[in-house]
Amino acid sequence: MAFYLYKGRRRDGALVEGKVKAATKEEAKEKAAQKKQLSIQSVSKLEGVLYQDIDFFKRVTSKDMVMFLRQMTTLLQSGISLVDSVRLLANQSASNVLRSTLTDVEQDLRQGTSLSQACEKHRTVFSAMIVNMIRAGEAAGNLDEIFERLAAYFEKQHRTKQKVISAVAYPATLAAVSLAVVSFLLAVVVPSFAGVFAGFGAELPLITRVVLGAGEWMQSWFWLIVLLFAAALIAWKWMSRRPETKYYRDYLLLKTPVIGKILQKSALARMARTWSSLFASSVPVLQATSIVERIVGNEVLAGVIRSSRNSLERGRSIAEPMAAHWIFPPLVSQMVTVGEKTGALDQMLEKVAEFYEEEVDQAAERLKSLLEPLLIVILSVVVGVIVASIAIPMFEIFDTIG
Repeated sequence: MAFYLYKGRRRDGALVEGKVKAATKEEAKEKAAQKKQLSIQSVSKLEGVLYQDIDFFKRVTSKDMVMFLRQMTTLLQSGISLVDSVRLLANQSASNVLRSTLTDVEQDLRQGTSLSQACEKHRTVFSAMIVNMIRAGEAAGNLDEIFERLAAYFEKQHRTKQKVISAVAYPATLAAVSLAVVSFLLAVVVPSFAGVFAGFGAELPLITRVVLGAGEWMQSWFWLIVLLFAAALIAWKWMSRRPETKYYRDYLLLKTPVIGKILQKSALARMARTWSSLFASSVPVLQATSIVERIVGNEVLAGVIRSSRNSLERGRSIAEPMAAHWIFPPLVSQMVTVGEKTGALDQMLEKVAEFYEEEVDQAAERLKSLLEPLLIVILSVVVGVIVASIAIPMFEIFDTIG
């Protein structure tokens, strides 16, 4: 969705201009003409930050989407009409965004618009994959099957995503807490003993001098650490928004030890599951490949899929670019090759998806079981060193006094 500036004349000849939000220029022209009763003369898209449609809060969670798709399947299989099904789900949806979107979809359906066209107007809610699978279902007359397939797809995607998040988030949280504890000890606790030790004038052990020096450095340069962290976060967000830098961001993540393997398997599972669902829904192969390229969520993988689409357009095998790239293990390219030869590409890709989804589950569990004790040991050692640096000179002072 974007904002458009329209200019037109009322019936009395007065010139009127204003802004309207729409998905396309044609839709903006139609909305302005209907709502304002104008004869539209021109429509132009408004550029700039002030006119960007901020969709951060317009996302529907995967959980809400799965529930919607499952309920839609049940209603359609029960013989309830499409319009009534959408209306019922709009009334009972717990998501404000989904409720508003379904209300708009219902209105479009009552005006004779197809479901795929109505959903296509809300790209922040309904992805290209959903729209194209619904369009294929409308053509084949099996919308209930399509919604069931979509629900199964999103359920599996949600489970895989949660596994990856838990595998990364738990160690990251533990590491952040550990860093906060150590920073507090160095910046607040340790410097408070520096004056005590200086008052006795005794020579301090090496471990104490090192820890006191670290504490003084932390006090003096704490602002720099916060600034660097904020700068790194901003740089990461900037890289995530620019297409030319997304590739390097994803490449860096994939090459990260341990975590990179999990992210690679997760991306392959998502790719295979999406491709399989589109092929099984009779979406044309080139169109399905383009959709996968856009929604796979990894620029390195998307680049190879783009090469596969080009290879397909030239009449060659879709698996050739895969076999030549390091991100695709031999298993994937071989399974795709077999699927092309046997005409069962959707089934082969489903098997690939199931294999890597299971691999992600196991890898995530292994990572959590390994990192948790390792981080606890590291934190114990660091805190132990800090405590020892304070305790050792204190004992020496007490011995001297005694």
